[in-house]
Amino acid sequence: MATAEGTPTVHYSRRSRLLAIAWIAVAVLLLIDLLLRGEGAQVATYGSVLLASVALVYLVWLRPRVAVTERGLRVVNPLRETFVPWSAVLWVDVVDVLRVHTPERIVRSWPLRETKRQRVRENLRRESGLADPEDDVEPEQMRPVELAAHQLRRDAERHKARPLSGPVKDVGEAGPAALGAQDRPQTMVPLEVIVLLTAAVVLPAAAFLLF
Repeated sequence: MATAEGTPTVHYSRRSRLLAIAWIAVAVLLLIDLLLRGEGAQVATYGSVLLASVALVYLVWLRPRVAVTERGLRVVNPLRETFVPWSAVLWVDVVDVLRVHTPERIVRSWPLRETKRQRVRENLRRESGLADPEDDVEPEQMRPVELAAHQLRRDAERHKARPLSGPVKDVGEAGPAALGAQDRPQTMVPLEVIVLLTAAVVLPAAAFLLF
């Protein structure tokens, strides 16, 4: 998905987000019903399980995305986040998932994936040199993840033409993984992930042990 002109562009899996929102809505309804009709131990035990499921659904389905910033690409996966400065973006393509090529490694985007198996096989054949590249495909004919890769390649060209200098000092500018980044990709496990994973494990465990 691309946002309006002048605001950051964010690419994500629409299907995953719809599933996440649907489950969170169901979990909220179940929690309300549990609070109204459940008893102490039951509320603590099942309520903690529901809250843990919401935390996991957020991490796996709702949080992952690829965000375009002035300094580079913010590739957010369920557990880790990678910041790729524009100077390090060599190419963006799709095989089974969207990939950002850098001089050091390939950064894979977990949420942006090709769901059609036949298309994945064609992409693998093309990467192996067994099929011709599709350089003449119009954006209107591209599949969603291929269109995202196409847009990211254009974003990389545009930002490389007018690069910003100096290290990133503001977390809000490009995410926590970008702090201090110069011209190399940086990967980290954000504090948000650690907190939510800890809560998803500790809450149910504590409820089962105490009640």
